Amino acid sequence: MREKIVPPLVPHAVARNITDFVIEQAEKPANPAIFARRSAGGEWQDVRAAEFRRDVEAIAKGLIAAGISAGDRVGIMARTCYEWTLVDFAIWFAGGVSVPIYETSSPSQVAWNLGNSGAVAAFGEAPHHEDIIRQAVDSEGLNLAHVWQMTPAGLDLLRAAGSSVSDEQLEARRSAVGLDSLATIIYTSGTLGRPKGCELTHRNFVELSENAAAALNEVVSPGAKTIMFLPLAHVFARFISVLTVAAGVQVGHTPDIKHLLADLQSFQPTFILAVPRVFEKVYNSAATKAENEGKGRIFELAAETAIAWSAAHDDGGRPGLGLRLRHSLFDVLVYRKLRAAMGGHIRFAVSGGGPLGKRLGHFFHGIGLLVLEGYGLTETTAPISVNTPSLVKIGTVGAPLPGNAVRIADDGEILAKGVSVMRGYYRLPELQAETFTDGWFHTGDIGELDADGYLTITGRKKEIIVTAGGKNVAPAQLEDQIRADALVSQVVVVGEGRPFIAALVTLDEEALPGWLERHGEPALSMAEAAESETVRRHVQGVIDLANSTVSKAEAIRAFRVVPTDFTEESGHLTPSMKVKRAQIMADFGPIVEEIYATPKPSTV
Repeated sequence: MREKIVPPLVPHAVARNITDFVIEQAEKPANPAIFARRSAGGEWQDVRAAEFRRDVEAIAKGLIAAGISAGDRVGIMARTCYEWTLVDFAIWFAGGVSVPIYETSSPSQVAWNLGNSGAVAAFGEAPHHEDIIRQAVDSEGLNLAHVWQMTPAGLDLLRAAGSSVSDEQLEARRSAVGLDSLATIIYTSGTLGRPKGCELTHRNFVELSENAAAALNEVVSPGAKTIMFLPLAHVFARFISVLTVAAGVQVGHTPDIKHLLADLQSFQPTFILAVPRVFEKVYNSAATKAENEGKGRIFELAAETAIAWSAAHDDGGRPGLGLRLRHSLFDVLVYRKLRAAMGGHIRFAVSGGGPLGKRLGHFFHGIGLLVLEGYGLTETTAPISVNTPSLVKIGTVGAPLPGNAVRIADDGEILAKGVSVMRGYYRLPELQAETFTDGWFHTGDIGELDADGYLTITGRKKEIIVTAGGKNVAPAQLEDQIRADALVSQVVVVGEGRPFIAALVTLDEEALPGWLERHGEPALSMAEAAESETVRRHVQGVIDLANSTVSKAEAIRAFRVVPTDFTEESGHLTPSMKVKRAQIMADFGPIVEEIYATPKPSTV
């Protein structure tokens, strides 16, 4: 058993609760701009801390006037937007508990979050969100006293209603909240069964933010900016929203990832946060664009150089003269253009939600963007561990953040303890004994700690495949490599109780037309491409390359390209882009059965 314990850099919480971060920023003489909003003309306009505080307090007073009591649960269903965070902090100022809901949720999912948490009110961003909330209320007979819209008019009604509440009443409500008070109930995205509500306290957010700000001071330094495009209903984005207020970092929001490139260029952030699939798409899009322009070989050489240059820095090394010269050349030809496309000022990116892969980590570091890969769950207020600019080992998810500890159990499971770990699952006390042992939380993930205390994730305990021959296979190791190909969108490795390992592969609909043209193939639909021999040969080559990194017993010996992609809309991905394996097996079970009904393939 190996463990790594990192003492806190901030041993005692400075703030009493999350709202103190807002007050601290608002009372600074500089009155820093902690948010930016789009004007009617599309320009970014600063929102300074004092202005944010006044608006938060006005809406919080409206909540109190509407009958929201201390500890009441209030749902929030909206896209990623400034108003999301505004309302979130207003709920906390009023002493309430916020319950985030993914804006893509169905009425039944909304009903579960609101009903299970015992919510008494909810916010919907727009009329159609309110409609879904009301459908959920009607279908389950929920007792919701209010459903407010987060439109300007809807929030103005709350501001007006709050005029009868005094500053003293609000301050009494706000200051009564302590570190151990419940701040939010975040429901797991539910890859298996009903989502569970994770109880995260003000202490979780406060102590984790204060220690993360100290550990990541080069990233969240004065003058730093980031643009939020991940769903704020997800714990990763939610924690960063609190951290940035604590550190005085300016945040812009973009609700539609289709506009991300333009928003990056106009807002010019210094760091971003994303899930690994975003970095895969950035790389694959750049490679595809270069191929389409006849510059594929140049990009390939530039990528190889970036990766080699970054890898040469491992363990305190330094690239040789020839590699430095090639790197300087490609910086002019390729890397600067990639950085400019992301706004020109990005130095760091924080990646979470799944393994990024060593190759991509080195590529982005090589072009001038250091990706700080981290690891965490909803149950741990997002990060347990993360690489920092001063303590980074590409290919790992870093060492535990100060105030946290990681232990590897005898069966390889990652156990966590510290300031980030939730107090428990809401209304599920029976899970306490199952998920905690002597204060250590069982993450369900499999990993390794190296001698320096850096953590590597190798798989998910519940997703380990045991073949009929008794071989244990971690699907993530193969899936991550295959998904890195520009033509591949998603891959699911199968083989539980079967004689060999197989895979279901989907194609990237955006990359497909250009790929077909470059390979001399006519335009094909997704269904037609799934049957294309040229496509199948390419996918086989990608799988062969992945197979070369594992034993023969773990190698994929058969695959099928399915005619549609796995998406959140299709019900096969969670909002944080995790694969819902059970749903995929239910929907594509006949294809899996067909794989194993055919004659046994030869060993790869």
